[in-house]
Amino acid sequence: MAVNKTSLSAGAIIRAVLLEDPEVAARTRKIFPVVTDQAELPYIVYRRASLESNPQKSGRPGTDMIELEILCCTASYAEGVELAEAVRGALDYTETEHDGLRLRACHLTASEESYEGDAYVQQLVFTAKM
Repeated sequence: MAVNKTSLSAGAIIRAVLLEDPEVAARTRKIFPVVTDQAELPYIVYRRASLESNPQKSGRPGTDMIELEILCCTASYAEGVELAEAVRGALDYTETEHDGLRLRACHLTASEESYEGDAYVQQLVFTAKM
């Protein structure tokens, strides 16, 4: 029995968009959900940070607003900024469908940078409508 996919599966569409983008793929093809401790730099980690459901007046499901955090982890600062720019180019103002999911809108709403362990980290936060 097939399960209808909802915004809880948003990571699948985000991963697909990033893997299909030539600028992102030229920099890394290592894209993981939530967390990884096995990857070699550079890599991307993504997670759904929040979800706000907007049901229709009829009680049926409507669009959901989700917040996505994407971490671009690299060995050098400049490489991290380039990867973050590629990720932004792939996702910012994107509308697409993938495997029964529809991304209606997506835009960058916040960003921050840090150094953790052995990696420069560019954190990008996107708000998406599914």
